[in-house]
Amino acid sequence: MVAVQGHYDTRALGPDTTAGMGVQLLVLEVLCRVVGLGTAGWLTGSAFAVVTWAVLTLALRRSWTGPFGPANRVTLARAILVGGVTALVADSFDRRAPVAVLTALATVALILDAVDGQVARRTDTATRLGARFDMEVDAFLILVLCVYVAMPLGVWVLAIGLMRYAFVAASWAWPWLRGELPPSMARKTVAALQGIVLVVAGAGIVPREVAGAAVAGALALLVWSFGRDVRWLWRARPGSRGEAPTCPRAVPDRRPARERAAAGS
Repeated sequence: MVAVQGHYDTRALGPDTTAGMGVQLLVLEVLCRVVGLGTAGWLTGSAFAVVTWAVLTLALRRSWTGPFGPANRVTLARAILVGGVTALVADSFDRRAPVAVLTALATVALILDAVDGQVARRTDTATRLGARFDMEVDAFLILVLCVYVAMPLGVWVLAIGLMRYAFVAASWAWPWLRGELPPSMARKTVAALQGIVLVVAGAGIVPREVAGAAVAGALALLVWSFGRDVRWLWRARPGSRGEAPTCPRAVPDRRPARERAAAGS
């Protein structure tokens, strides 16, 4: 998300990542006072804050040379909201979760998912590391929501949250799964739908049967999407004699960065 420029400078990284952990702990304290967050939730949320800070700091120091940037700050804000959701879900094993607060945090985190990408494109600061940070926040939010929704609907719901991690684990055994996929609006739509359906199901605003059917439908679409991508990667793997399935590839935009930003592309 942030352009790689200038010389390596850890001073540009420390304040943002450390402040993020501090804000996360502040959010947990607010939840303690407002909704009575219990010990399990506090410990889980604190662990999330520490792990996020450690992993993000390590990743930045390994491959970053520029300032943290506005787009990454939006993603960091999303991570803080996900930490709050994680704490509330962990607490819900012992007591009834404050559904309205949990739903609000998750909804804002999902909405901001579209904001950080827009900020990165408009400021011409998109990078692989920023995209990976965004992806990991998305994946963990979906997994946590699955844990919450699985309590009333059943453990099968966890398949939605675990599928992406299973795909990553499989890529360790089959390197061809690490190939670069072409852009796909269908893939993005299916991914976005998972979060929306899980939030609605967790909010309890629809009957349990309807929620179960909606989540099952979302799972079916996710299986289709992953299957489609795996098939494409299999046929496009190095040494394959088959032709890769036809997928629309994005036409490179060779306009100057400022012109692209002005056009909102």
